[in-house]
Amino acid sequence: MSRTFSTALAFALAMTGTAAFAETVEVLMLNRGEEGTMVFEPSFVRVEPGDTVKFVATDRGHNAESILDMIPEGADAFKGKINEEIEVTLDVPGVYAIKCQPHYAMGMVMTIAVGEDVEVPPSYLEGRIPPKSQERLAEQFENL
Repeated sequence: MSRTFSTALAFALAMTGTAAFAETVEVLMLNRGEEGTMVFEPSFVRVEPGDTVKFVATDRGHNAESILDMIPEGADAFKGKINEEIEVTLDVPGVYAIKCQPHYAMGMVMTIAVGEDVEVPPSYLEGRIPPKSQERLAEQFENL
């Protein structure tokens, strides 16, 4: 009887895959935080593929959205609405750059690393990125 139960339990765990162990990480959208004004807190998180990041609308006037061309190839872009929470499950390993559209020029950006061995592509900070956002992203990339 015990062997049958153990086999059934092992089978059930195998069928659920890693989803049973996926985690949710909360990121606050703030007018003021430990790193200054108009910030995501924390500004850098590392998660495993299949984990979820929940962006919490702590202060009004913010959203969370992926930055065009700054997510891994094959990953889905996302865009939350102003003043609303959004949950995003990240399945593709790599580096994701996130912004608050209304405060992008003020440097309201964050970085999510999905997986352990990820690197920032060399061209990530090229293009039309506001100076304050570029500065904060470069600092966040140092966490990799």
